[in-house]
Amino acid sequence: MLAGEPSRTAFGAATHRAVHQDLDGGSVFRDPLAWSLLEGSRARAVAEAERRGRSALRFFIAARHRYAEDSLAMAVARGTDQAVVLGAGLDTFAYRNPHPDLAVWEVDHPDTGAWKRDRIAAAGLDPGDVRYVGVDFERDELVQRLAEAGLDVTRPTFFLWLGVVPYLTHTAVEATLGAIGSVTGAEVVLDYPTGVAGLDEESLRRRQRLAERTAAVGEPLLSSFEPDEMAALLRGAGFDEVEDLARADILTRFLGLPAEVAAARSGVGGGHLVRGRRTS
Repeated sequence: MLAGEPSRTAFGAATHRAVHQDLDGGSVFRDPLAWSLLEGSRARAVAEAERRGRSALRFFIAARHRYAEDSLAMAVARGTDQAVVLGAGLDTFAYRNPHPDLAVWEVDHPDTGAWKRDRIAAAGLDPGDVRYVGVDFERDELVQRLAEAGLDVTRPTFFLWLGVVPYLTHTAVEATLGAIGSVTGAEVVLDYPTGVAGLDEESLRRRQRLAERTAAVGEPLLSSFEPDEMAALLRGAGFDEVEDLARADILTRFLGLPAEVAAARSGVGGGHLVRGRRTS
C-alpha cells in the first residue's frame, strides 16, 4: 500500500461487498452502508463487476462477513460485550452495530485507519465510541496496543479477522493467533486460502489472476494453509472449539444448496472460513 492511502485490497473487497447489494440484492449479506465509504461512480463499479463476472469472489466476501457477524451475534447472546475488527479496512460493522452494549475497536495500518476516518466524516456517519488502534501485524504487539486503547483483556472478546491472513507471513499469522488466544474467553472468525495442490485448471487460473492483481498493487499473497494446519495453529493458541467451513459447506450454509450439489460444484481447495473459541 502507498503512504497516506488505503489498502487497495481492502478497497477492492469493500467494492465487492457493495456490488453484492446491487447485483445480488444482498442475498447473502446485507450492508446498508456498503457504498458509503467508497469513492467513484457506483454505476461504473456495478457495470465493471458485471463485465468481469467475479461472482465467486463476491459471494465468498459476502459469506465471510455473514459468518463472522452471525457468530458474533451468538457470542453477544452468551454475554460477550467487546469486539475487535482486525484489519478493519472499509468494514462498516462498527457503524451499524446492532448490539447496544457491544464496544468495538477497529485495528488497521495507521494509513488505512486515517483515510477511513476521513471517509466516515465525509459520508456523515456517526462514529459513536468506536476506538481506533494503529497496528502493523508484522511488527507490533497487538494485545498491548488494544489494552492501551481500553480493551479489558480479562473479559470475553470477539475478533473479526477478515481478508487479512493471506497477506501476512506464517510467522505473523501464528503470532496474531497467539495474541488473540491470550485474551480471556476469546473467539475469532477468519478466512484463509488453501494451497494450490489439487486445484482444477479454472481454480488455478483464478488464484493466479488474484495473485497477479494483489502483487501489482504492492500487497502480494504470502500465506496459505491446509485445514489441519490451521486447526493446529488455533488449538496451539488455546482455542479448544474449532469450526472450519470449506467451499461446499459455505455453499450449503449460505446458498442453501443440497450437500451433494455443493460438493459437486466445489472441487478441491479454495477459501475457508474458520471460527475458534476459547471455552475455558
